[in-house]
Amino acid sequence: MPLAQQTSASQTPHISPAELSYLYASLSSPEGAIRPDGRSPTQFRLLSAETGILPGTNGSARIGFADGSEAIVGVKAELEKTLATDALDLRQLQELEQDDVTGGGGGGDEDGGDGSSRAAPGQGSWVQMSIEIPGFRDDDALPVFLSEMMRESLVSSSNAGNDEDNRDNKMVGGLKGRLVINRRWHWRLYIDVLLLSPPQSYPLPLLSLTTHLALLSTRLPKLKSQGEEDPFFEDDWNLAEYLYPRPESSPLKQKNKNNRRRQARPPVTLLVTSMGSNVIFDPTREEISVADAVLAVSIGREQDAENSDANLKLLSIRTIDPPSRLTQHGVPDSENAATLSAATNATAAAADIPHISDEDVPGVWKPRRGGVSRSVISKIIKLVLAKGGVGDEVMEGLEGVEVS
Repeated sequence: MPLAQQTSASQTPHISPAELSYLYASLSSPEGAIRPDGRSPTQFRLLSAETGILPGTNGSARIGFADGSEAIVGVKAELEKTLATDALDLRQLQELEQDDVTGGGGGGDEDGGDGSSRAAPGQGSWVQMSIEIPGFRDDDALPVFLSEMMRESLVSSSNAGNDEDNRDNKMVGGLKGRLVINRRWHWRLYIDVLLLSPPQSYPLPLLSLTTHLALLSTRLPKLKSQGEEDPFFEDDWNLAEYLYPRPESSPLKQKNKNNRRRQARPPVTLLVTSMGSNVIFDPTREEISVADAVLAVSIGREQDAENSDANLKLLSIRTIDPPSRLTQHGVPDSENAATLSAATNATAAAADIPHISDEDVPGVWKPRRGGVSRSVISKIIKLVLAKGGVGDEVMEGLEGVEVS
């Protein structure tokens, strides 16, 4: 018998209203959130990671959390011819070809004559992603929503880079720009994500981190052709180039760290919850079940030659329907028939029963309603994008994984 269908808003454990009230009181404490597992609000769960586990792919990775959740991602690249979508695109291609023949463009010869700096921009359709989750069909709401949200952050990163960067490194900016070979050819990426175990909590952080590592380990054959020639590549796979170049080795560790910060990296989507004025990263299933709001924050690191500290960029913030809205609310003693029946004068007490109201009663669980305040969103953005903040810690931690 197939597993029962679950949506993004129904993955909540069976917890009594009393337990929900206790959890919320602990996590929304004004003195600071007290998490059930003892982690700090910005601390992530322990994980094990490795890359290069699938030999038939251009890049692959596996990440497993301490709670038993595990995911595998494989990346395949396919050479594809770029087609003009309309007459305007065709006219632009013809004008660029005419500029190459006549030597137009002034300083365009500095890039070696390959025309890479004037190559057509990449397209989001060149990246395809599919997610398989045990117990879900491929067209169910949760896999489709997760795959499109992660793909959107991948293709929304900027393609821009200054001319000096383009001459030194053709693969600056976002993922779309790295897939361009010339104006007539490009790479198409197929990203396949497999969650090996049923989701113990919302699987977005696990899938995003694994996809990030898989893209870091993705290698493409080294190009031998130049300019607008039909592409042909080196036969030796040891000469293949990383889709996201690795930092150069240096005897100075501090220099390595600076170079690492300046290089572009794939986006990462973080799951953040808010309880009152407290913000919690990488929440567990129990913490999500009492959250006021659940947000998916996508960040990326883009190369910036002018300011090395301004390389983290906020790509998107999405709200996810919190499962706390579907939990059973508690009943205060003033409205509990069992409590009133034990009174000495049940008739008189019943006459004084107030109507059920929307007012909060201390110690009684009530599903949260409404949205999230601007101050909480501002706090989340500051925690993620601040120098040495959560975003830097996550990027540095993933950068430390050995890529093979």
